[in-house]
Amino acid sequence: MAETFVDSSSSGKNGWILWCIKGRLDRITAPTASENADKVYASAQKLAVDMTALEYLSSAGIRVLLRLTKQAKSDGKEFALVGPTGMVQVVLAESRMDLFATIYESAEELP
Repeated sequence: MAETFVDSSSSGKNGWILWCIKGRLDRITAPTASENADKVYASAQKLAVDMTALEYLSSAGIRVLLRLTKQAKSDGKEFALVGPTGMVQVVLAESRMDLFATIYESAEELP
């Protein structure tokens, strides 16, 4: 089975940048995701990771998200996760990502 990862970014409401990730965020795709995240992060004061189309999240993907969370906190930027569903939502809950990042059901909930 081929590993896939697709991302894009767009402007959201109230100055949020939405980084949309699709497919799988795992040990194969995490390095690319991390590089792309750094580019998006650099231009964002408020970054939300749109996970509505993310199908799979491994511990390597969690590390990418934790790094972004810690970096945003250190830099005084806002950071959130948006729209996790299914297995991705379960992995985030089991890893207790809610202790580190705010998780919204949809982008419409962003403050």
